Amino acid sequence: MKHQPSPTDLPNGSRRTVLVALPVRRKAPTTVDGTLLAAARLLQVRGLWQGDYVPDAFDREMSIPHTLRPMSIVAAIKCVVSGNPHRDSLMADMAIGVLAMAIDGGPAWTDLFSLERHVDDWGDADGRTTDEAVALLEWVATAPERAA
Repeated sequence: MKHQPSPTDLPNGSRRTVLVALPVRRKAPTTVDGTLLAAARLLQVRGLWQGDYVPDAFDREMSIPHTLRPMSIVAAIKCVVSGNPHRDSLMADMAIGVLAMAIDGGPAWTDLFSLERHVDDWGDADGRTTDEAVALLEWVATAPERAA
């Protein structure tokens, strides 16, 4: 039976080593404080978006990945935990809840949708800047350190 050539075979019949580069899996934050700080860093890089989670959420005009676009505070929190600004997770929900309760005493209702809406309303206020959003995330994340 004749030997079938392989992509790693050289013309003289010897073999060569091929480097296979696998993507590095990023490590998601494991604490609420770490999640809020990571979201602050993400917003510093990408910028704050007011409105939906990201600009052109249905990709009608933009073709770049949602993770590379400016995003809302809620989207940034979801993105640092799950890698997707639209994907829910328990850690993201907990971080959104802690943040919402720190803004003006929290919303009237404490269901997840009200908590997200409260954070989004704060971020969507006219004139709100990325620096203000980053400062809020850092302030809430470091509150336990200040209390100690």
